[in-house]
Amino acid sequence: MVKDLRSFIAQIESKHPEEIARVTKPISPRYEITALLTHLERSKRFPLLFCEKVNGSDAPVVINVQVSRKLMAFALDCRTDELAAAFSARQSQPISPVELSAAPVHVVVRLDEEVDLTRVPLLTHYDVNAAPYITAGIVVAADPDTGVRNTSYNRLMLAGKRELRIFMAVGRHLWTLHNKAEGRGEPLPIAIVIGVHPLFSLGAQAFTPSTDDEYAVIGGMMGEPLRVAKAKTVPILIPADAEMVIEGRILPHIRREEGPFGEFTGHYSGGRNMTVIRIDRISYRDDPIFEHLYLGMPWTEIDYLMAANTCVPLYEQLKKDFPEVQAVNAMYTHGLVVIVSTKTRYGGFAKAVGMRVLTTPHGLGYAATVIVVDDDVDPFNLPQVMWALSTKMNPAGDLIQVPNMPVLALAPQADTPGIVDKLIIDATTPIAPDHRGNYDTQVRDLPEMGEWLTRLQQLAANR
Repeated sequence: MVKDLRSFIAQIESKHPEEIARVTKPISPRYEITALLTHLERSKRFPLLFCEKVNGSDAPVVINVQVSRKLMAFALDCRTDELAAAFSARQSQPISPVELSAAPVHVVVRLDEEVDLTRVPLLTHYDVNAAPYITAGIVVAADPDTGVRNTSYNRLMLAGKRELRIFMAVGRHLWTLHNKAEGRGEPLPIAIVIGVHPLFSLGAQAFTPSTDDEYAVIGGMMGEPLRVAKAKTVPILIPADAEMVIEGRILPHIRREEGPFGEFTGHYSGGRNMTVIRIDRISYRDDPIFEHLYLGMPWTEIDYLMAANTCVPLYEQLKKDFPEVQAVNAMYTHGLVVIVSTKTRYGGFAKAVGMRVLTTPHGLGYAATVIVVDDDVDPFNLPQVMWALSTKMNPAGDLIQVPNMPVLALAPQADTPGIVDKLIIDATTPIAPDHRGNYDTQVRDLPEMGEWLTRLQQLAANR
């Protein structure tokens, strides 16, 4: 079976029908779908949501495709406790794409004046949002010098039948590619891909070097070559099995207002002048399914989608320099907070680990606060982390404030967008030559604990 969005939905309905919810009555793309999602998530329910009839459009909307560890594990064909290992293994084994002469996404075409983005079921999530947005659009661009392909998620604001405005984070790959083209006075050709298999999404927003072909990374994530075909108006290969592809160009030296927008931080980002995309062509499959990402107050789908691409690379980068590192939790709001558990070589070691987090590719743009805990503390278990903070952290010597560090411009805690003081919290047990505190009498697990853990696991496996 081809790995595309509709096949994934069909597999979920066949094997795990409890994980999908269909809305058969007409629903508004303005606020109503968001209201339903918010209610479900506050009720601790995280289904893949399929809205069959969306007002103002002929296409259904699917959202929450990657909203839980269970759905991600199903996509990766592994258990939920194997997610990190499966993600890491696939990301490290790129597979080059294979080109087709014809593609399902080219069945229906709208060109030039036939293009009308207002007929696409774009959602307005919040009342302060300046306009409807494409939130699950994966922007594909090629380096003007090398031709190496880049894929990235970017919010895209509807500004007319043939115009989108795009927010690009400073310093990220797409921003760099646009700067190259703009420096030559040229537009940057792009394709906006909508509606893909969740493994495509995982690979598309992986933190990889700019020299890596991200279609090969996506192929590795999917476990097979990505099927691609030539775009018609831009010199880019596009995913043949996407539900929809929008072809256009990011125009040079033109800026228009974009935003406000309710972001993944749970806050609105204000309006600002951003680059403009002129759309030349839309192509889509028979009966296309339009995919959206839900962003807002965590937890939402974007938090699960980003978690693998924050936790796993950070763990691997830290482990290379500090073998003592045991686990990394960078799940919260894209890893603006990072929690690391580690063994310690000597006094002050945990602070060095925290400093290393701040110099990783992820840490530079995110990681406003780093919490370092002992190896017997599970960084994904917040009660344990709070215990470590409550009993191990001494403000007199365990707080390191690093001034004027880079952070993504959307971080609401920054007075100046893109600049913030960062904090390292050492919540590990002091060891020599650091002799602060009184930690000789900590309660330890008894041997019977391990015996009963084994018994309970056997009972659970036999249920």
